[in-house]
Amino acid sequence: MRNSISNAFERLFKLSENRTTIRIELAAGVTTFLTMAYIIFVNPQILSEAGVPYSGALFATCLSAAVGSLMMGLIANYPFALAPGMGLNAYFTYTVVKTMGYDWRIALGAVFISGVVFLVLTLARIRAMIVDAIPMTMKTAVAAGIGLFIAFIGLKNAGVIAPSPATFVTLGHITSKPVLLALGGLLVTAALMARGYKTAIIIGVFAVAAAAIPASPA
Repeated sequence: MRNSISNAFERLFKLSENRTTIRIELAAGVTTFLTMAYIIFVNPQILSEAGVPYSGALFATCLSAAVGSLMMGLIANYPFALAPGMGLNAYFTYTVVKTMGYDWRIALGAVFISGVVFLVLTLARIRAMIVDAIPMTMKTAVAAGIGLFIAFIGLKNAGVIAPSPATFVTLGHITSKPVLLALGGLLVTAALMARGYKTAIIIGVFAVAAAAIPASPA
């Protein structure tokens, strides 16, 4: 039974050809889920500020992420997880709806139209031509910029950094429990990664969660 399952996965995902194993892919999948699961709560919270029903946004977030990720794995055979973008939902809420004054239903219709346009561009291979025309240095810079943006959000939510009227950003209360837990988790994860542990992020997440439970107020 175990061999038949392994053979089925091998035929479907070409694990040997991609120099990976089921164990590695499971660890990578759990790690990816743990690092992006925050959108399940953050995305509906942001969209609800624009008037979108929280429960509907929560369902749509989970469904779209599940369907998109399954299609990437089962059809495209790429180890990519797809989910709603954290930058676009903020633009939707705070710029299109709250600043420009559009109703969220109209804004959501514009999102649908843009999705159709992107789909047509992709099927016509025009999108690939546009992507190929972008210099590699700019692609690398965009990836680094997105990573820094996500890291900035994480540091802000953990309390490591805080807003300041003078310098815009300043250090938060470093001695507070949330900050100490966040910094401790980063140190544990970094140390495990330096020693070559492939499950370093998973261990770091669970270590911080285990330490946070008794430290949280009753």
